[in-house]
Amino acid sequence: MFGKTMDELRTLFPNDLEEYNSHWPEWYEEEKQSLMAMLGDMVVSIDHYGSTSIPGLTAKPIIDVLLQISATDEVDALKSRLSDSGWLLMSEHLKTGLHLMLCKGYTPEGYGERVFHLHVRHPGDWDELYFRDYLIAHPDIAAEYAELKRSLLPQHRYDRNAYAQGKQEFVRLYTAKGREERSNTRSLDRGDR
Repeated sequence: MFGKTMDELRTLFPNDLEEYNSHWPEWYEEEKQSLMAMLGDMVVSIDHYGSTSIPGLTAKPIIDVLLQISATDEVDALKSRLSDSGWLLMSEHLKTGLHLMLCKGYTPEGYGERVFHLHVRHPGDWDELYFRDYLIAHPDIAAEYAELKRSLLPQHRYDRNAYAQGKQEFVRLYTAKGREERSNTRSLDRGDR
C-alpha cells in the first residue's frame, strides 16, 4: 500500500483511541446509503459494528461495516464496483466462505477524516453483531472494554495483531454472553419456559 514497507505502514496507521464521536453513526449512515445505491439488489443487510457503533465508547476512529450480500452474487462485479468507488481491497478469503476486507480513508499521509473498514460476507450468524449488541445493552461491560483497550495501547500502538489478540479473550467471553442473551430473549418471545 502506497509503496511502503509494513513497518512504515504501522507507523503511518497506528492504533489510536479517541473518545466517542457523535458523528460516527452519521458517517456510517451516509456510507450505508452510498453502498445501497451502488450495490442495489446485491445487498442483504448492512450493519455498523465495532467500537464506533457503541454509544459513548472510546474507540479507534475506524467505522466497521458488515455488508452481507446474496450468496449467488458475482463477487468480481462487486469488487469492481467497490474499487471504482474508492474502496481498496485489503484481503480476500473464499475457501471457507466469502470474506472480503476493504478500506477507505487511508491516505499516503495517514488516516483521513473518515476511515472505514468494510467486511463483505454472505448471510450468516456473525459474532461481531452479538458482541456489539451486548456492549450496547451493558454499558458497564463497555466501560471495562474501554479500559482494556487503553491498557493495551501503550505496548501495541504499532502492532494491530498484538492489540487484537490482547482483546480476544474479552471479545470471546462477551460474544458468548451476547449469543446466550439473544437466545434467552427469543425463547421468551416464543413463550418457551
